[in-house]
Amino acid sequence: MDYRKATIEDLDVLVTTRIEVLRAANKLGSEADMSEVEQQSRDYYTKALTDDTHTAYLVFDEDKIIGAGGVSYYRIMPTYHNPSGEKAYVMNMYTAPGYRRQGIAYKTLDLLVQDAKNRGITAISLEATDTGRPLYEKYGFVKMNDEMELR
Repeated sequence: MDYRKATIEDLDVLVTTRIEVLRAANKLGSEADMSEVEQQSRDYYTKALTDDTHTAYLVFDEDKIIGAGGVSYYRIMPTYHNPSGEKAYVMNMYTAPGYRRQGIAYKTLDLLVQDAKNRGITAISLEATDTGRPLYEKYGFVKMNDEMELR
């Protein structure tokens, strides 16, 4: 397996993989219109890869894309436990079905976490699906009890 940090030249692969992840996570069939999400994802990656607020890794088996993962960087007001206010949010983790349970997602996650730590960021969070939760727990992520969301 070849783990490669994505660049702007990987834009089409990143967008395609993002749509696959969203279809799988939301149990959406091919009939679901993802054109707006696709365009917004393209815009997001173009800006975020240029201004270094996102790091993505792509995993290849020869020339076939078989995995991906990303981490978005942002800043909130500083707090006692996070004086810089810098945060990282892991997202878009994906491994093709025929390649699962081989440590690919774990290694991808580790590359993303190390990227955040190399930037001095220790506040790293993510949203876990039922399928992904065991991987994140094995890595050391813990369920948060204090967050709330308005829907």
